[in-house]
Amino acid sequence: KRKSIGVLDIYGFEIFQINSFEQFIINYCNEKLQQIFIELTLHSEQEEYEREGVKWEHIQYFNNNVVCELIEKPNIGVLSILDDECLRPGEVTDVTFLHKMDQRCLKHEHYQSRANKQFHSDKTLPRNAFRVKHYAGSVTYCVDGFIDKNKDSLHRDLSRAMYSCDHVLLKIFFIEGDPENTSLKRPPTAGFQFKASVAELMKNLMSKNPNYIRCIKPNDTKKPNTFDDALVQHQARYLGLMENIRVRRAGYAFRQAYDLTLQRYKMLAPKTWPVWKGPPRQGVVEVLKHLKMTTKEYATGRTKIFIRNPKTVFDLEDQRRESLHRIATLIQTIYRGYTCRTQFLAKRWAANIFASNWKCVLQQRKYLALRWATVIFQAFYRGLVERRKYNAIIYGRRCEWASHIIHKYYLGWKVRKEQRKKFQSVAGPMLTKTVKRWLRRRFLLNLRDNLPSSSPTCKEWPPCSPLFRNCSQLLRDLHHQWRCENYRDDMEANPRKKAIFLEKLVASKTFAGRKDCYLQSVGKPFRGDDLNLANDGRWMTIATATNDPLVVWSGNVMKIHRASGAAVPKTLAITSKAIVVLDPKTMKPTYRVSLFNLQAISCSSLRDNIVVFHFNRETEHEASKKGDFIFQAPRVIELITKTKRVAQDIQRVSFTVNINNQTVFRVKNQDVQLHFKQAPQRLDAPLCKRAANKMEVIV
Repeated sequence: KRKSIGVLDIYGFEIFQINSFEQFIINYCNEKLQQIFIELTLHSEQEEYEREGVKWEHIQYFNNNVVCELIEKPNIGVLSILDDECLRPGEVTDVTFLHKMDQRCLKHEHYQSRANKQFHSDKTLPRNAFRVKHYAGSVTYCVDGFIDKNKDSLHRDLSRAMYSCDHVLLKIFFIEGDPENTSLKRPPTAGFQFKASVAELMKNLMSKNPNYIRCIKPNDTKKPNTFDDALVQHQARYLGLMENIRVRRAGYAFRQAYDLTLQRYKMLAPKTWPVWKGPPRQGVVEVLKHLKMTTKEYATGRTKIFIRNPKTVFDLEDQRRESLHRIATLIQTIYRGYTCRTQFLAKRWAANIFASNWKCVLQQRKYLALRWATVIFQAFYRGLVERRKYNAIIYGRRCEWASHIIHKYYLGWKVRKEQRKKFQSVAGPMLTKTVKRWLRRRFLLNLRDNLPSSSPTCKEWPPCSPLFRNCSQLLRDLHHQWRCENYRDDMEANPRKKAIFLEKLVASKTFAGRKDCYLQSVGKPFRGDDLNLANDGRWMTIATATNDPLVVWSGNVMKIHRASGAAVPKTLAITSKAIVVLDPKTMKPTYRVSLFNLQAISCSSLRDNIVVFHFNRETEHEASKKGDFIFQAPRVIELITKTKRVAQDIQRVSFTVNINNQTVFRVKNQDVQLHFKQAPQRLDAPLCKRAANKMEVIV
């Protein structure tokens, strides 16, 4: 079960020169709290004494229930009349509200107004006011503004607007604006809401066990060391503290049910300890009699025991504490005796078990030692017997083997003696022929099992003896011719593979031994249209306009500025007719130069990827007039090879490929020297520097 502690801090009772609606509802809340204070302290305690049948002199106190009914009772209460006036159609004013209260509450003993003849000439009571006699004193309330302040409610449209906001806290504050919970009723008034809130607070307090702290105001000037006797007496009187003190002095400080009291204090009497079999009330009386407690100090009710003096309860607790200490000592004594006996029995049992097991171990060791000695003696004796038998068998076998060898050598000597004349002319050549045939067969089988791969470039061949060196060379030549013939047949059957081979052949003739990065490109197939421009709609528009759809090579390159050496990203495409430079974002052609205007291509022998396209100076093409193109292109070996093949095979145009670390390129009508230099350390990208008529590329 969940437990909690709450602190409720409330306003004090308010009496100003002019008291309005706010002071009225605050004083109403104080009346309700005073009512629950009376219920939980004075009224409930005196009712408990009467219910238990304890002799008790009833103490009179002021019950403010009549004041609460004057304010909150339906139909005739002040808040009910105020709500009726706020909801009544027609002209409604504070004067009509006061007039209606005079009609319904004029006869109430705690209500006063000028409409009552008794107060008709009372000048302390204005005509636009009424007076309520609270438990703390009479308070005069001015009715001006009561109607407007009670109607101070939020319109439904504003609540809906605030609920429609995305903030979660606003949805909690303005839950009445939820469209799903729309109600056609009028919004509650401020007085009704406050009354409901006070009722919920009273319900919560009644379900708890409240304790009160009363704060006394020593003076009205808020000065230290100043004590106003009249003010303090007035507060103690109207807060009901006098009646509460009289009830506490005349009553009993401690009360508890008989069964709980007996369960707590039964160890104080020999008759009730350890088990009491009679009624709990009689057991409690036996405990008190054993302690020689007089009847003036306690009283017995129907279900509870009442003890007047707290000192008596403290004495009971002290004696109980001493008894618990004595009982605990007795329990410890018994438990320690039980523990010692248990440990002694366990140790004795363990000692017997240990002695028994130790004797068993000693006898077992003696038995195992005797058995081991017996087994070793038997093993040695049996080994001796078996070795004698084995040696006899081996001796017999050796004698038999020796007799066979002697007999075989004798027969051989006899045959050789008889056939010595015929051996040199017949058996010698036959034996030589047989050995040679076996050697040839072994050579061929070994060659069959260790043939090299079917690649024409493979130079491996199984080794052989000098006897078959010429034959092995002849078979090697035949095998190579057979591999080459199969490779040519395969090439003719696969045109695409043949084209790739021819491209690699052109690249080999052009760059083999001349370009450092050529060897890395041999094993990589040429990709051609790497950007897949053939399927790009923007390129198809350009190709249709120029009637040049075939793309031989495409890729993203860096175009080096001829004047400054700066690099600009471009897209380069080699078609069957021209060299096309495009913008990489829009794919619009920047330059388009026909292959007929291509005069030469230059590159260095280093590992860079710089390529220079030299164009014919006599052409009238606008791009050619500006000068030669310098690109930093990926797959430079493939780019030059593809350009050379498409120019020679399709356009029948021939140009030279210059591989040199020094070359000349043209910028408009001016020649510029281009030098390639190797950097001490490898760079991520070539570094271009232009100075006058010279450009250096550091790679």
